[in-house]
Amino acid sequence: MLVRVAAGIIVRDDLVFIALRKSSQHQGGLWEFPGGKCEPMESPETALQRELKEECGIAVTECSFFKTIAHDYGDKQVELCFYKVTKFDGEPVGSEGQQTAWVPVSDLPSYDFPEANKEIVADLIK
Repeated sequence: MLVRVAAGIIVRDDLVFIALRKSSQHQGGLWEFPGGKCEPMESPETALQRELKEECGIAVTECSFFKTIAHDYGDKQVELCFYKVTKFDGEPVGSEGQQTAWVPVSDLPSYDFPEANKEIVADLIK
């Protein structure tokens, strides 16, 4: 079964907001760009707005499509729709208790991300 996910690359100056996945989650203990599953018939951009409000407490006011990555983990197939979030209302936090960090783009490779996110990290540091 394919899981469609919308993820936000939340940027401010040369920093990117990332969150640590809970150990109970698929790919737990790894860092991610916040977001979540698209509901049936929900567009990725609508899912992004909803998920970032729930997970990070922000209202996205400006975003642009960045890239879609399809990845097969063996136990789960995902299609990740990444958006660069450049304007938002509120201050991002880990609303669900997850650890979060603002990190320089150049430091992203030193964080452990799920395999499907590694191409995005490489694209961002180019």
